[in-house]
Amino acid sequence: MQQLLYGVAYYDEYMPYERLDEDIRMMKAAGINLVRIAESTWSTHEPQNGVFDFSSVDRVLDAMHRSGIHVIVGTPTYAVPTWMVKEHPDVLAVTPDGPGRYGARQIMDIANPTYLFYAERIIRKLIAHVCGHPAVIGYQVDNETKHYRTSGSNVQHRFVKYMKNKFGALEQVNQEFGLDYWSNRINSWEDFPSVAGTINGSLGAEFARFQRQLVTEFLAWQTSIVNEYKRPDQFVTHNFDFGWKDGSFGVQPDVDHFSAAGALDIAGVDIYHPSQDELTGKEISFCGDSARSLKGTNYFVLETQAQAFAHWTPYPGQLRLQAFSHLASGANMVEYWHWHSIHNSIETYWKGLLSHDMGTNPTYEEAVTIGRDFARLSPKLVNLKKKNRAAVLVSNEALTALQWFSFPGGKVDYNDIVRLIYDRLYEMNIGCDILHPGSDSFEQYDLIAVPSLYAASDELLSRLNQYVENGGHVVYTFRSGFTNEHIKVRTDVQPGYIGEVCGVRYSQFVEPKKVSLKGDPFGAGAEHNGVNVWMELLTPTTAEVLARYDHPHWGAYAAITENRYGKGTATYIGCLPSAEVMGKVLERAGRAAGLWGPEQELRFPLIMKSGTNESGRTIRYYFNYSDEPVSFFYPYGSGTELLEDRQIRAGERIELDRWGVAIVEASAETEG
Repeated sequence: MQQLLYGVAYYDEYMPYERLDEDIRMMKAAGINLVRIAESTWSTHEPQNGVFDFSSVDRVLDAMHRSGIHVIVGTPTYAVPTWMVKEHPDVLAVTPDGPGRYGARQIMDIANPTYLFYAERIIRKLIAHVCGHPAVIGYQVDNETKHYRTSGSNVQHRFVKYMKNKFGALEQVNQEFGLDYWSNRINSWEDFPSVAGTINGSLGAEFARFQRQLVTEFLAWQTSIVNEYKRPDQFVTHNFDFGWKDGSFGVQPDVDHFSAAGALDIAGVDIYHPSQDELTGKEISFCGDSARSLKGTNYFVLETQAQAFAHWTPYPGQLRLQAFSHLASGANMVEYWHWHSIHNSIETYWKGLLSHDMGTNPTYEEAVTIGRDFARLSPKLVNLKKKNRAAVLVSNEALTALQWFSFPGGKVDYNDIVRLIYDRLYEMNIGCDILHPGSDSFEQYDLIAVPSLYAASDELLSRLNQYVENGGHVVYTFRSGFTNEHIKVRTDVQPGYIGEVCGVRYSQFVEPKKVSLKGDPFGAGAEHNGVNVWMELLTPTTAEVLARYDHPHWGAYAAITENRYGKGTATYIGCLPSAEVMGKVLERAGRAAGLWGPEQELRFPLIMKSGTNESGRTIRYYFNYSDEPVSFFYPYGSGTELLEDRQIRAGERIELDRWGVAIVEASAETEG
């Protein structure tokens, strides 16, 4: 990319009256240089079967081109038109809840041949129509694609073929998945039952893996069609979304992002999060680090909030804070969903940059300042390169397994453990990449945190063991290494394959009731010294005990340990501690891994992120995620604060207003 992109999703089809020229005028005033169109309006582009009308697309493309605004065209395949369902009701996904009903988006079976026929036709018609237009710089395939729990007879038939190809002999399936239990044994491929009703977690998790593969294949298929038409100067992207808990929260359970991103030129994501007093930047950072890690390079934020839900209207300054936070994680685009607030249907109050009166407002006026700064600073901020020394390993397989074998009470899930770790590293300003089980880059990191890797192959655990032996630092949490990749519990004493490296063993675990850590070993205070949800009764073999349980019966057992193995260190956390204790354990590991520097002396709500720009200069972003002013002493050599265009000297105090931002580019002398 040659410039930062600042954009909005724009739907001329939704407008309550004619205002295209006025919208463009306001976009230009705000520095908007990109719009995304077309992905939500299949029924407008093909009002009847085989009848195509791209006049609304042409109208917007021509107007944007005259105004110098770039366009991303989306393939409109995630919301099917009424005529298709009327003629072919089988295009609706059959899920474990039964047949689908028309009305919502993303209700189709992405493996249905009839749906795929019509999807290919509209893709080819639309992309062939627009690919030569000078306004079009790229394409978005589909929208927040998932498998939508599709599990009808056609999907089951394909799954049986998948199982045959993967395992060959049916006897191996029975053995690997323990199907003798409750007479689930399958003695003929023709008798293979629908997996929609299975009680076998191994088989259910394999089906979930297969469903994720359907998403990968679907996006690769769409991309291959678009690639037939796109110009060399155009790209293909997709807007992945994340697990949701009142906002974008963690690993998406229904998509293998790393696999699905393989066909794309540029990874894109949608990031939404709480605002006002609950704005922390953690969701922006986690989702951004995840997106950057998909292809190891810069990414697009294809959707994020402007005003969003009615209760998410940002405080003054927060829109700027959010926008630059995306750039600090490596984004080359910030695009709002969407330009204006619509006046009817389900997203009436998912408010855009403009409110329902379509005029100016404080959020829009703040966007104007962002657009100006993006344009002015683009040469210095675009294509930020980041090199982190810490990483978090996440796993779709572990996530699925822990959906089948969940934590007691159902109040904590896999993504809670992921975020418990990631958020503490974020608060300490330890930059992270996100790894997955197939990653081949373990050795480039000094510290790898591994949350609840419940399902993992011997090969993956062996690579982690080798990483420690070669000098790496790994931090495991409870329930790691417990089963193989097919969720078959290992017969060794736990934690099985990683037991020697971690220097501990256990065979029992309990749900803690009024258990704390003996002697408050991390100085967390009585309020934060408790153990919740899960505790393993650890017996050290070679490990040093960092914490024991404070309990009349379980007090002899270790809770958290640290073990030297080869040239490295493995920390094992056998319980769910508080955020405060987790932070202390990770701080200890970070210091031992040599990750401690001036930025770690700053702590949340003061967040620092850095990278290298196109000129080879270090860029350091500083964010105040609080409603109170903060200040700090700049600990590096001289530089320029870019937003105010003023010189900064080593040791100078920098003051940030509430929800404030500072961006410092190191001077040539400092880099030298």
